[in-house]
Amino acid sequence: DGRNSFIGHQLGGVVEVPNSKDQRVKSARAIQITYYLQTYGSATQDLIGEKWENEFCKLMRKLQEEHQDLQLYSLASFSLWRDFHKTSILARSKVLVSLVLILTTATLSSSMKDCLRSKPFLGLLGVLTVCISIITAAGIFFITDGKYNSTLLGIPFFAMGHGTKGVFELLSGWRRTKENLPFKDRIADAYSDVMVTYTMTSSLYFITFGMGASPFTNIEAVKVFCQNMCVSILLNYFYIFSFFGSCLVFAGQLEQNRYHSIFCCKIPSAEYLDRKPVWFQTVMSDGHQQTSHHETNPYQHHFIQHFLREHYNEWITNIYVKPFVVILYLIYASFSFMGCLQISDGANIINLLASDSPSVSYAMVQQKYFSNYSPVIGFYVYEPLEYWNSSVQEDLRRLCSGFTAVSWVEQYYQFLKVSNISANNKSDFISVLQSAFLKKPEFQHFRNDIIFSKAGDESNIIASRLYLVARTSRDKQKEVIEVLEKLRPLSLSKSIRFIVFNPSFVFMDHYSLSVTVPVLIAGFGVLLVLILTFFLVIHPLGNFWLILSVTSIELGVLGLMTLWNVDMDCISILCLIYTLNFAIDHCAPLLYTFVLATEHTRTQCIKSSLQEHGTAILQNVTSFLIGLVPLLFVPSNLTFTLFKCLLLTGGCTLLHCFVILPVFLTFFPPSKKHHKKKKRAKRKEREEIECIEIQENPDHVTTV
Repeated sequence: DGRNSFIGHQLGGVVEVPNSKDQRVKSARAIQITYYLQTYGSATQDLIGEKWENEFCKLMRKLQEEHQDLQLYSLASFSLWRDFHKTSILARSKVLVSLVLILTTATLSSSMKDCLRSKPFLGLLGVLTVCISIITAAGIFFITDGKYNSTLLGIPFFAMGHGTKGVFELLSGWRRTKENLPFKDRIADAYSDVMVTYTMTSSLYFITFGMGASPFTNIEAVKVFCQNMCVSILLNYFYIFSFFGSCLVFAGQLEQNRYHSIFCCKIPSAEYLDRKPVWFQTVMSDGHQQTSHHETNPYQHHFIQHFLREHYNEWITNIYVKPFVVILYLIYASFSFMGCLQISDGANIINLLASDSPSVSYAMVQQKYFSNYSPVIGFYVYEPLEYWNSSVQEDLRRLCSGFTAVSWVEQYYQFLKVSNISANNKSDFISVLQSAFLKKPEFQHFRNDIIFSKAGDESNIIASRLYLVARTSRDKQKEVIEVLEKLRPLSLSKSIRFIVFNPSFVFMDHYSLSVTVPVLIAGFGVLLVLILTFFLVIHPLGNFWLILSVTSIELGVLGLMTLWNVDMDCISILCLIYTLNFAIDHCAPLLYTFVLATEHTRTQCIKSSLQEHGTAILQNVTSFLIGLVPLLFVPSNLTFTLFKCLLLTGGCTLLHCFVILPVFLTFFPPSKKHHKKKKRAKRKEREEIECIEIQENPDHVTTV
């Protein structure tokens, strides 16, 4: 029909005719065809459009089966939504497997050979306590008309990592109490050891995620995630100190009355056990009946506690191991720094979709063949404009400079020039446009781009549109975001009122904001935590070491996840906020126990700290990491990102708690000399001899 149209953005893998002056196309490996469905906002029209898209996708699949030599990929308006929510469907069974693994790990790590002091059911009930709190939070969320999305898949893992830490710390606090005390006093001592630190760390979670749930966050997915996380943390706290605390009381009563920790039956006497088979003795034996009057703390025979005390503490504080630890930390710091210099934003929708979904296949092909052009940007002028005015024409050209424009305005000006028609006033301009230009077959497709209104005999153009395509490099998303950042301010400052839109802008806006806003939230969280810790000073050097440790872990996770090809998208940013809390959760008890310890040397102090908190840290991080394994088998990029970030979070925290801090604290402040002086002074007082007066008495030999 003689129509001229730009199709450069619809051809991919183009081969040009050799020595062609006008860049004629010889062949193309891919072609992109776009269908626009006409809707007027009615429910019926939307339903018809949805049915058409469904039938179209079915037809594409059928044609693909019939023509194996062609590769056909389709993307409809509902495809991204469907493939985004597909992750949660695929992950259901894997989350249940993860729960079973965490339950098994917690149960085994809480067990001992001693049938009286073993606490397998407490580990099991502790994990179930956290599960109940998560389910309760989810129920509150859905009752209040919350909208589920796949990013909420990370909440069970986030809440479990924090909740089981409180469970294992309470269990460890119980094991540190003296066995000859009444069980009520032992429970009180365990609570006094754990409740303060767990309250502070829970408050930190609530503050950081609370800021993400505040009105300052303009990303709905992040806001919903943080709101749900805050409710989960709050319920987690109350459930652990109420429900799990009552379970601990019950276990204490059983232990005081010498009931079996699994079968809840009375443990028989040693004489009775001697007459029974070996297997019965193994199952029912206390294990410390013969040596209970010599044993200061029978709980030290827990396999993790025994390993840390007898083997690991001596090895990690060995003078020959320390240089290798320093070298290891330098390697860790250099890789982290190298990764931090290569951070890239996550303006890629593939990162949130199921990896085997049609949308991902379509996006991969589009990036391969059509990455030289931006998406078609709709340029909409939404108010009456004097198109016949030369200054307005110049403003439109200036706004469209740098783009290839598919525009009725340019075509109309060219038509007037070729036809030698003058249309310098409103009536002539609109009259020629309606009666001549839009009547020609080659320009009839522009009818939908102009909206006319008629007032009497006079017609007006009340709105119009044109399309822009930008030439880009391979890094298309970043360049399109820059285009948006330039065009949108112009829509407010220029005399021409317009908006620019493309469906992919929704994701680009989401990611450009998801990088900045949560980073600001994390920054505010760190600042607030620093202020709070200086008001609640336990020890200035303890606060200083805590800040250094958390910063090292945060930067390490950030750098290593970049080297592991993880972009800065919504999920990874939320994981970084969680890393901040997770690191403080595990490092704070260890560090404050060290700085407040009164042993003679730093080495003895760090051994004491590891012996006191190492078991709980190792139990929690091990359960956390084992629970992440099923995420590897979910075919989704979102779960891969979640797995990578949380694995690095747990790994870096474990590295700092058990390798880096135990070595660095032995030759950096705080010094323990003042403790030596105090102990020496006390020893002198005890060694001083009082002056006594001896008098002779006739009735007694001496009188003192």
